[in-house]
Amino acid sequence: MSFDADLNACAALVERGDQLRFRAVMAAPVSARRVLFPLYAFNVEVSRAPWVTKEPMIAEMRLQWWRDVCEEISGAGPVRRHEVATPLSEVLSAEDAKLLDGLVAARRWDIYTDAFEDEGHFEDYLDKTAGTLAWVAARTLGRADEAVVRDAATGAGIAAWLLAVPELEAKGRIPLLDGTTAGVKALAQAGQTRLSRARARRSAVSKAARPALLHVGAADALLAQAVKEPVAVAEGRLPDPIEADRRRLAFRALTGRW
Repeated sequence: MSFDADLNACAALVERGDQLRFRAVMAAPVSARRVLFPLYAFNVEVSRAPWVTKEPMIAEMRLQWWRDVCEEISGAGPVRRHEVATPLSEVLSAEDAKLLDGLVAARRWDIYTDAFEDEGHFEDYLDKTAGTLAWVAARTLGRADEAVVRDAATGAGIAAWLLAVPELEAKGRIPLLDGTTAGVKALAQAGQTRLSRARARRSAVSKAARPALLHVGAADALLAQAVKEPVAVAEGRLPDPIEADRRRLAFRALTGRW
């Protein structure tokens, strides 16, 4: 299967902006890459939109641009020509596009400096970002249980969030509801629980859909370190997920045991 210019652009964007998922896609069957690269390129564009400007109104406009893309893909009109939007429109259903609109809307939190309102707000943010991205990927690739996919992706999302804490704090955000060592440890344990619960039902995700979860295994080393030494989160000493996962990714790709 050859890639056209748009798919190659999506792959390059993911390689630059999300090395973890890029490596997971490259370990996936070639047929899955046509779905995953546009999805992950979309996620890179959306996730960085709130950070490329200090003007909230401009950031809101950037996110709205992607919400408009999702609306167009869902059937509201012709899809604008764009190196990510165009290939994305070729793999998404109308329902998928509506789900991704919720992902974009959740990213509005990144624009402002307000803390999360409560635990429910934080969990909803992770579910609508990491969880929704993985669910759309999985359901597009093959049969999968939504609760299993969202559990796995949210567990991995917690690890990624803990890794990002020092940078978020440096940018004036309040990423943690409870930044004490006990609070950090509890959050990391919650991530482990979500991953364990998902893996107990691994068979509910078909072989075709498994590439959507190949990236989640990289969370294990981060969560384990955060549980063992919670202060490592604030000090930026969690393991590099790319290095920690270099050998394990090949095993997961061969066995499907994400």
